[in-house]
Amino acid sequence: MKKLFLSLCVIAALTSCNKKEVVTENEDFSTDSITVPETNEPVALFTAVEYSPEKISDFLAAKDNDTLYVTNFFATWCGPCMREIPHFKEKMLELKDQPVKFTFVSLDQKTDWPTDVKNFAEENGLTKNVILLDGTLLQPDFFSKNFKSWDGSGIPFTYMRKRDKTDEYMSMMTKEQLDTKINSFK
Repeated sequence: MKKLFLSLCVIAALTSCNKKEVVTENEDFSTDSITVPETNEPVALFTAVEYSPEKISDFLAAKDNDTLYVTNFFATWCGPCMREIPHFKEKMLELKDQPVKFTFVSLDQKTDWPTDVKNFAEENGLTKNVILLDGTLLQPDFFSKNFKSWDGSGIPFTYMRKRDKTDEYMSMMTKEQLDTKINSFK
C-alpha cells in the first residue's frame, strides 16, 4: 500500500510539469523594481490580491491598447516555475519603460498564500505583480473559455496577449524562448 501511495505521489509530481509548446494567435500589475533593494529603502510588502475565476477571465481578455500582457501561472512548490522566474525578472527590468505588464498568478493552496507566496513575492521584488487564484474554484470550462491549448494539467504556463494576438506556452521557459516570444509581439 505504501508503494502504491508513493508511486501515485511521484506520478502526480511529474505530471504537474508537462513538456508541451503550443503557439497561437494578457488590470495592470507592474513594478519598476525587480530585485529586493540592497539599500535602506523599505521593501514593498506583499498585499494579497485574490481574483475569482471570472475576474481572471476578464483580466485575460483582449484590451484595446498597445500593451503586451505577460501572464505566468505558477506555484511556489513547482521547481520549473521557480527556475524560470529569474528570466522573467530580467525581462521585466529590461522592458520597465515599455508597454509590457508582467503578472504572476499563484495557484498555490490558500493556506500557503500568507507564507510561501508572500515570501516568494517579497524575496523576488514581485509584490505588485502576484495575484492569487483559488484553484479549487476552477471549473473545467475555465480553461477552454480562456485558452486554446492549456487544460490546466500542468504548470508553469505562460499566456501572452497584445490586442487579439496571443501566445501560449506550457513548460518552463528559457531566457531565449522568453525573448523570442516577447519579440514576436513587436
